[in-house]
Amino acid sequence: MDSDDENVEEVVDGPLDEDGQPHGFCTVTYSSSDRFEGHFSHGEKNGKGKFFFFDGSTLEGFYVDDALQGHGMYTYEDGGVLQGMYVDGELNGPAQELDGEGRLVFKGQYKDNSRCGECWVYYPDGGCVFGEVNEDGEMTGDSVAYIYPDGHMALHGSFVDGELIQARLATQISKGPGRPAFEITANSPVYTYDKSTSTCIATLALLPDPYESQRVFVAESLIKGAGEGLFAKMDAETNTVMAFYNGVRITHSEVDSRDWSLNGNTISLDEETVIDVPQPFDQTDRYCASLGHKANHSFTPNCKYDLFVHPRFGPIKCIRTIRAVQKDEELTVAYGYDHEPTGKNGPEAPDWYKQELHEFQQRQAVP
Repeated sequence: MDSDDENVEEVVDGPLDEDGQPHGFCTVTYSSSDRFEGHFSHGEKNGKGKFFFFDGSTLEGFYVDDALQGHGMYTYEDGGVLQGMYVDGELNGPAQELDGEGRLVFKGQYKDNSRCGECWVYYPDGGCVFGEVNEDGEMTGDSVAYIYPDGHMALHGSFVDGELIQARLATQISKGPGRPAFEITANSPVYTYDKSTSTCIATLALLPDPYESQRVFVAESLIKGAGEGLFAKMDAETNTVMAFYNGVRITHSEVDSRDWSLNGNTISLDEETVIDVPQPFDQTDRYCASLGHKANHSFTPNCKYDLFVHPRFGPIKCIRTIRAVQKDEELTVAYGYDHEPTGKNGPEAPDWYKQELHEFQQRQAVP
């Protein structure tokens, strides 16, 4: 995102002055394949201009004496944008960054092209981290806070490069343009980064997530034969994160090679990883650090699975409402098995799902 270039000019398309320097609106292509389009005055960039870099990114703004000054906008090759104030060609002052889908991912200060001071880092799932970055621009220190998607509940304590080391439950008690204030909850347990492995679901398997505990509870499902289910503790609007789906991390090949009876609490995280809550951790007296695996299937669900970066569990899935739900309403999701037949036995799915699908399709066919 540095507007300075030390490339040798290769091609100039535009007017030249008496010394053969770009003068007026020109397009200059450099040996690196970077290109600049904008106004020149006797060889120096002066006025509006835009760099087109070889990797597909761009930088545009107003140039004075060959350096970007004032508001500038750097656009990444994926469409993400970093915009802020430039002084002598370097980002200095307030800045914010959006991802390729237009979502805010950073807000804070820059000095000489590096993050500095108090900054906010936002996740697409609605959570964020606030704190003062170190000299390397990393969110590292003893007074950093992860703030849950409700904008109130937080984990406040020690982080290294945005990753939780240890923190206590807190509440954000002030909002606005200034520094947010946090009130630590009395007698709060200590939360640490506890990303699961293929053999360990959690170090503190019986320590509930405080955000989830406010929003859901487990009880006997209203769905016949489903066992336990997940219910809302409070009314919730559309697009509210309600619960988290943590578990051991195994591969897709492991899941595919074993019997369906062992895959009752599995969910794909990405192309490489499946999250699984195996026995006996499907029982809440053995594991209750997250409860998302308790949500039952429905072909007309009120929730969906979504990606979530959890401060304690790392990358997992969450349960997010797709419509408003009421207190004590059972939360359901569509399990998402492939409905396309793979052989004479129909879709690749457990028998109970095939039966429910058949009954659902029959009900839909009734005029």
